Amino acid sequence: MQRSELNKLNLPDVPGVYLFKQGRNVLYVGKATSLRDRVRSYFDDDLIATRGPRIVDMVTKADRIAHEATPTVLEALVREAALIKQYLPKANVDGKDDKTFLYACITDEDIPRVLIIRGKDLDFKTKRTSDGEKLKALYGPFPSGTQLREGLRLIRRIFPFFDTPKPVGTKSKHQAAKIEFNTQIKQYPRAYDAAEYRRTIRRIMLFLSGRGKELRATLEREMKTAAKEERFEDAAEARRALFALDHIQDVSLIKDEHFDESRDKLTGMRIEAYDTAHLSGTNAIGVMTVVIDGAPVKSEYRTFRIRGIKKNDDVASLKEILSRRLNHPEWPLPKAIVVDGGKTQKKAAESVLKEAGVEIVVAAIVKDERHRPREVIGARHAGISESDAVLANAEAHRFSLSRHRRARSHSLRSK
Repeated sequence: MQRSELNKLNLPDVPGVYLFKQGRNVLYVGKATSLRDRVRSYFDDDLIATRGPRIVDMVTKADRIAHEATPTVLEALVREAALIKQYLPKANVDGKDDKTFLYACITDEDIPRVLIIRGKDLDFKTKRTSDGEKLKALYGPFPSGTQLREGLRLIRRIFPFFDTPKPVGTKSKHQAAKIEFNTQIKQYPRAYDAAEYRRTIRRIMLFLSGRGKELRATLEREMKTAAKEERFEDAAEARRALFALDHIQDVSLIKDEHFDESRDKLTGMRIEAYDTAHLSGTNAIGVMTVVIDGAPVKSEYRTFRIRGIKKNDDVASLKEILSRRLNHPEWPLPKAIVVDGGKTQKKAAESVLKEAGVEIVVAAIVKDERHRPREVIGARHAGISESDAVLANAEAHRFSLSRHRRARSHSLRSK
């Protein structure tokens, strides 16, 4: 398909899902905050550099594009998952399997719970978890676990549900305290009513299956029926849910999509390493270096002048530069991040990533008294080799020292 054919599609500047197709065969399913902008991006001149050969091959083979607008990005998210499950497009699932993805699951019990479960912990034939729990329904696969968690958080604001690790009736002080607290902040249903909660679960199931239009029609019928029968509180509740569905504040999902776009740009296994250098707390410099497929890519290196850190606080400096790096969604996201230090630095980096809602594994390089690598923590979990982790770290240390010397030299000349 050629870029010149895009104008015929009349793509709207609204959220939705799009399908690249070859005849009747669906090659790829994606979601967008703006259908117009997202689909156009597949026809940029630098597609091979930004998206990689898998996507280029898909676009080349496609002879048409179908699209479906949705009222919100959240509904685009669940609709994308439903379509991936329906068509299993090669460009979406190639090289992956059901064990890789996360699923939203509804337990089959008197008081159903909504849980996030990884594919490897599910038996799809029997609709049970690996622990033997029976499931009423499961939805997915969801390519982004971060977006699924955020999506359920948004859904819960409209339709409160239970997500306790154990069945709701389980006698546990910890679980009882959690239920009481979450009920007070309206994350869990108020004083339990079996019929009302079953209705809530049915609404959630409609939503997660990508049937937003059907859900709205159901709510409208419930609202009219309740008003006719003078059940004004129920009518108001249905009206509130309808309004909320159309006014979901899904800014965080839009942010996550930008990160997804960056992740698509990877053409190889990208590792980012971070280090800082300072002299008595002055001229503090933080750097990011990049190794792709075992080779340093110096054009991707970045420098950060540390702000607001008054003493030699390496942990605070690391958290600052990593936070600032995440404010650049136009930079491709790495498969793994390598930090200089031990478990403290590793946990600090992980806390920044968690707060930003980004799922990247962190490895750490522990040094001896002569500043030589003594131990590599977390490389195997990150899916990278220890040699690549050490190389990235060495580049970060070398680059930080060179940038610091330059900054210090400039400072001395300025006096």
